[in-house]
Amino acid sequence: MDEVLIGEVIKPHGVQGEIKVYPITDNPKRFKKLKEVILVQNQERRCLKVLNAKVHQSEVYLTLEGVNTRDEADVLRGWAVKTDRDQVPPLKEGWYYFELEGMQVYEGEALLGTLTQVIQTGANDVYLVKGDKGEICVPALKTVVKHVDVAGKRMDVELPSGLIDGDEIR
Repeated sequence: MDEVLIGEVIKPHGVQGEIKVYPITDNPKRFKKLKEVILVQNQERRCLKVLNAKVHQSEVYLTLEGVNTRDEADVLRGWAVKTDRDQVPPLKEGWYYFELEGMQVYEGEALLGTLTQVIQTGANDVYLVKGDKGEICVPALKTVVKHVDVAGKRMDVELPSGLIDGDEIR
């Protein structure tokens, strides 16, 4: 099962088992459409039906089947909230970070490696690409990333000079 991180349980809310969730999305209202969530901590997983979802500003409150008291909700504090990848609505334009991870990254016809991580730096994101020559940090800029084929799992880039020195990667 391919799962996507969508939030983290912050704390219980009230006395009837409701939980407050920190959403990892630019649109917390997406939580209202969820039928089920997957809660994960370490090696433990719990698939729970969503009975109710409320959104207040950027905060999300979930009522889950089987979580009926404040104590039961408190046990879930710090758990990751995930959903099946196929439950994530498509974007009108662009892509999700999780869609980029695993892509093959090319410069021209040369395979640089596999995009393994998206790093948020504040100024611009950086794509960590691991290949035969080591790791390359590719700036996520329109001048560098020339084409992204999500369905084909391919990214074409034009690296700035100095990023790769001969066969050595800095």
